[in-house]
Amino acid sequence: MTTFDDLLEETGPFGRCQRRVFALLCLLSLPLAGVYVGTVFQGFTPDHWCRDHAVVERRQACGWSLAESRRLTVPLVNSSGVPSSCEQYEVDWNATALTCDTQELDLSEVPVTACKNGWEYQYEGRKSFVTEFNLVCSDGWFVDMNQSALNLGFLFGSFAFGFVADRFGRKISFLISNILNAIAGIVLAFAPNYVSILVLRAIFGFGTKGGWMTSYVLLTEIVGVEYRRTVGILYQMFFSVGVLLLPLMAYFIPNWRWQQLIISVPYILFLSYYWFIPESPRWLISQNKSSKALEITEAIANENKRKIKTPVTLTDVEGDSSSASLLDLVRTPNMRKHTFILMFNWFTTAVVYQGLIMRVGIAGGNVYIDFLISGLVEFPAAFLILFTIERIGRRIPFASANIVAGAACFVTALIPDNMFWFKTVVACIGRLGITMAFEMVVFVNTELYPTFVRNLGVSVCSTLCDVGGIVAPFLLYRLAVIWLELPLIIFGCLAFVAGGLVLLLPETRGVPLPETIDDIEFPERVMEKAALKKQQLASLLPNNDVSTNKEPATV
Repeated sequence: MTTFDDLLEETGPFGRCQRRVFALLCLLSLPLAGVYVGTVFQGFTPDHWCRDHAVVERRQACGWSLAESRRLTVPLVNSSGVPSSCEQYEVDWNATALTCDTQELDLSEVPVTACKNGWEYQYEGRKSFVTEFNLVCSDGWFVDMNQSALNLGFLFGSFAFGFVADRFGRKISFLISNILNAIAGIVLAFAPNYVSILVLRAIFGFGTKGGWMTSYVLLTEIVGVEYRRTVGILYQMFFSVGVLLLPLMAYFIPNWRWQQLIISVPYILFLSYYWFIPESPRWLISQNKSSKALEITEAIANENKRKIKTPVTLTDVEGDSSSASLLDLVRTPNMRKHTFILMFNWFTTAVVYQGLIMRVGIAGGNVYIDFLISGLVEFPAAFLILFTIERIGRRIPFASANIVAGAACFVTALIPDNMFWFKTVVACIGRLGITMAFEMVVFVNTELYPTFVRNLGVSVCSTLCDVGGIVAPFLLYRLAVIWLELPLIIFGCLAFVAGGLVLLLPETRGVPLPETIDDIEFPERVMEKAALKKQQLASLLPNNDVSTNKEPATV
């Protein structure tokens, strides 16, 4: 009997076909960056103050600067020298003989009131949905809801598309996802009010994450183990490329609606992928569709200019495993341990990663430059992973990344604001650490579940990422009101605990992807089977020409 693992060496573990599919699917990560963290620009809250129409007219007539006109409108907060964003002087400037010389006016005893006529924004002609719908002061919490609505969509999308991908196939799941993305994303750009924005953001999130995760799982299932790690990391690194492009797009396209449209249009193009990417042969085998799996495998071999010479009768090693169940993730001890630890790590990486990114928007610096700098540190993260995971393994770099991120959060919170560059460098180290952890949790997750529940396992565990994303905006913005650095202390605690839990996971370096739950519960059997297959392959090849330093060829 022959398994798909046995055919990978003959078809080519990363030949022309896999490279083509990899290149196509990597493009999916570019707009996802705009979906995931684009709220930093689309929902940016600039410096703002109460609008007084009489003062605005006088400013235009007298040629005042914004600072001069704000002195007539905006009181100071507790005499601290900081202008209020949500209060104004309770005075009718239309009924006052207001001249162009206002230096002699004493407003210290004038009562104040909440803004009555909207706000003015110091945002250089740019427009976010915050400035369009005046989501500031008492309505500021609506901005938190924007990112939470997206992550709520992620949450339900993970379950739905995990089920669809494992029950009906990777390709159909990918197609449905991109149809939703194209429709919801484009309609969102024309949303008439903020309630419709929240609803459409949730639908957009429902589709985008499902398609991205399905693509990731598909890639890991059609390449050999010696390429699996590199493919997984580079696939995620394209998300970092998207993060890097995002501030450039936002700077040159100042309107949030146009930004949303540009992020959404690529999903129309991705619909064509249905005809250019294969279904996963491994999934087909798990569904007892071996003849179709063999047909696709032969097509992959032909595109790779290879021939399958070994007589083939593909087997379903799992037996009757056509329907995955949530209970499979927690029924046995090791599966249960993996599930809970991975869930907590998904939660932590989402809270810390999104929290550090959104913190750029409230830190007070230049949001475009600060975002660009923090985005650049994501690239070393990918290379550090590729450099360490085959020399050291998965577990130690994964745990260390969390611990470094936690330590950096603590240190950043304690550095005085006047040490700006030192604070920025340490914060970037934290961003580097949590990016490594975020990228590692994805492919470690795929390595710790058997084929028939792999997509479901990744999807279910990653729902905690979505829960973290729902919590992160409220955690950041509401705690920052108490103390700007308080969220960093919470982030640091979470990252430390996550790093400790990772050390309880098994090492998966050089271990073939598990096919059955028994492979998880009795991992020593997996290595025994891999060694036996290697011996059998060696006996079939001339002169026993099998590289002894290669990992077992499996996906």
